[in-house]
Amino acid sequence: MRLRITRAICPYRGLYLADTPRPDCRDCEGDGGTSHDYGDHNGEYAGTEWEPCTCWDNTRCWFLLPLPRLPHVLRRTPPGGYSDEPPF
Repeated sequence: MRLRITRAICPYRGLYLADTPRPDCRDCEGDGGTSHDYGDHNGEYAGTEWEPCTCWDNTRCWFLLPLPRLPHVLRRTPPGGYSDEPPF
């Protein structure tokens, strides 16, 4: 098991200790799984399915520390939204 610290919002906003895929895995080459593209009845691209590898469990994580929410004053979006006009 290889552990890392990650930030997540769901189910609680905070820091989590999570499992990572093995970097030397021969099946997924360290990606954690393989993706398979599939098409519809016309042969057009319809989506991608993700098949997780057995070298890790992406549901294994432990909650470590809650993260506070930023007050409205410190958030980056201006009150009227963003403008399309150039700044000069």
